[in-house]
Amino acid sequence: MTERIAIYAGSFDPLTNGHLDVLKAALAVADTVYAAIGIQPSKVPLFSLQERVAFIERSAREMGKKDAPRIRVVPFEGLVIDAARKHGASIMIRGLRDGTDLDYEMQMAGMNETMAPDLQTVFLPASPSVRTITATLVRQIASMGGDITPFVPDAVAEALAIRFSKK
Repeated sequence: MTERIAIYAGSFDPLTNGHLDVLKAALAVADTVYAAIGIQPSKVPLFSLQERVAFIERSAREMGKKDAPRIRVVPFEGLVIDAARKHGASIMIRGLRDGTDLDYEMQMAGMNETMAPDLQTVFLPASPSVRTITATLVRQIASMGGDITPFVPDAVAEALAIRFSKK
């Protein structure tokens, strides 16, 4: 049987419980999931690539011995379809929170299908408990001193508290 390899791309800046929810669901669809951290030279992330890799790897370990080895964290620049090909993925995972996400993701899936017909986009709905979480809102709440612990893993909450206590 052929290994099912998926890629789940994002900035993960910061990693949220919503990202983890989709990553866990992706493990039901694929044997191996690449959490691919997009690098855009025009954007300055809150957390370094190394920090974001560490957050995902730590969270993967916390998922347990069965799932942790199935998650690989990689950076990528450029098109996600090129990153998918590089890692042998045939499935692209996209999380959906609401209808707005669906509209945007359907456009992306259509464009990606034209460029990479061998890559299948799979939409995974976020669980109701994490549907409202966005990395942008988490950053905003943290920057104003709000409690972000319900929205992110503990290590991320600690790092955000440190990051914004310095400002």
